[in-house]
Amino acid sequence: MTDKYDLEDRLLEFAVRVIGVTESMKRTPAGIHIADQLLRSGTSPYGHHGEAESAESRADFIHKLRICAKELRESRRWMRLVERAELVAKPSALTEILGESDELIRIFAASIRTAANNKKALK
Repeated sequence: MTDKYDLEDRLLEFAVRVIGVTESMKRTPAGIHIADQLLRSGTSPYGHHGEAESAESRADFIHKLRICAKELRESRRWMRLVERAELVAKPSALTEILGESDELIRIFAASIRTAANNKKALK
């Protein structure tokens, strides 16, 4: 298990788990469509977080963190749909990854607030 506070590792593990969910989804027209959407939104926070670490300014950093949060929220919505539509064999298995998405969203929201407040303090 990854260190609970290592955000890069948590995002990597989240992406890997999203891949697992999408690979296990029913291959119906709806399942394929939703799997594609979830795969995009669920794996992108890992890459965008890397971009945030290389931000060119505080504003760029905040913008990239907001993209991460947005993609995590979208992923959460798709996973709730997968769960409700029973597009995986064990919908209850999504409980843990949904919880992780909630935690990651809260972490990014707090980071965005802190970075925005620090930006204001510098002015």
